[in-house]
Order: sequence, then structure tokens, then C-alpha cells
Amino acid sequence: MTAFSEELKSHTASAHEHAEQAGFVTELLAGRLEANQVAAMLLQNFFIYRALESALDVNQDPRLAPFTDPALMRVPALQKDLAVHYGDEWERKLAIGELHVTAGAQAYADELAARGPGSATYLMAHHYVRYLGDLSGGQIISALVQRHYDLRPEGLNFYAFDGIGKIKPYKDSYRSHLDEADFSDTEKQEILHHAEVAFETNRQVFVDLMDRYLQLSHG
Repeated sequence: MTAFSEELKSHTASAHEHAEQAGFVTELLAGRLEANQVAAMLLQNFFIYRALESALDVNQDPRLAPFTDPALMRVPALQKDLAVHYGDEWERKLAIGELHVTAGAQAYADELAARGPGSATYLMAHHYVRYLGDLSGGQIISALVQRHYDLRPEGLNFYAFDGIGKIKPYKDSYRSHLDEADFSDTEKQEILHHAEVAFETNRQVFVDLMDRYLQLSHG
């Protein structure tokens, strides 16, 4: 019998690859954009993670407890990063519309914010897609944007998980928790579906970022 973590990985492989091939991601990691686009991406992540972490806090399903590790939480790290990139007044700039949040990121955050108690399968899927992705590809992203755009780690706290120890054992433990979690077969199917959609939702954020970049570049 295939472990659920393996089933989840294989089921979302195509959607994962499709999201990674979004033009914004490939251009950014090839060094063909500008440093301010790293900041723009972090801003979208702030909106998304603020909503996700609030939803996780509200949900309180005991099956999610092994995954809601405070060391994973990204909002404090993103707040530090945005202060580095946009200055200490970044929250005021955001409030008056001086900083741009894409339609995709706003829609994603709104969807997360609408999830209350009873949303365990949805939140499990998005937790998996976001945090496990950050622990994997996020490390590569951090290294490449530092190299290409002469950025310093001080503005890339989002990708630093100092409180979890070595990444591979942590990811292995995460997958073990997935395999052991008390989700029914029906709920597992829901998680598979939600995870697939989550990759597409994240891809849309990248599409919007690229559209915005091209609009400003040709404006």
C-alpha cells in the first residue's frame, strides 16, 4: 500500500511542475528580472501567509496539531523582510495602496480567510503545498536571488528556518506525520484535490506578478 505522503507527491507532480514553470519564476531565478521583483514576491507571500496562519490558528483540528509548528510560521519573517525592502513604513504604504498586491494573491488570501472550523482537509493541503515547498525549493530560490540580484540574507528571512534543525530530517518527519494522520479515505481524496488546486492557485500569483512586471516595464 502506497504511503499517503507518496501518493500526495505523485498526485500533485504535474501541477507542481506547471507552477514552477510559470514565466515569473523561471525569469526571476535566471537573473533576468530586477531585485524589486523579489520584494514584490515576498509581499504577495505576506498576504497569503497572514491569511493561512490565521486560518490555522482558528481551525484547531487536533489532526493538524503535528504540522502547526511555530518554527514554520512565516509572518514574522516576512514582516522583517518587507521592512528591509520597503522601509519601516511598509505597512502604511500597503494601507494606502502604494504597494501592489496582485489579484491572485488577494483572492488566495480571501479564500484562506473564509476557512473556519471544519476546513481541516483544505488547510492540510495548503499547509503541505506552501511549507514543504518553502523547505525544499525555497532554499534554492534564496541562494539564486542572492547571487543574481546582490541581495543579503537580512531581506530573505522568509526562506530561513532557523528553528527546525536540519531540513531533510524535518521534511521526513513531516511526511511521517502525514502518513500517520487520522484522515479517512474520503478526506484523503479531498486533500489530494485541494493540494492540486493549491499549486494552480500559487501559479496564478506568479502569472499576475509577471503581467504586472511587463506592464510596468512597457509603461
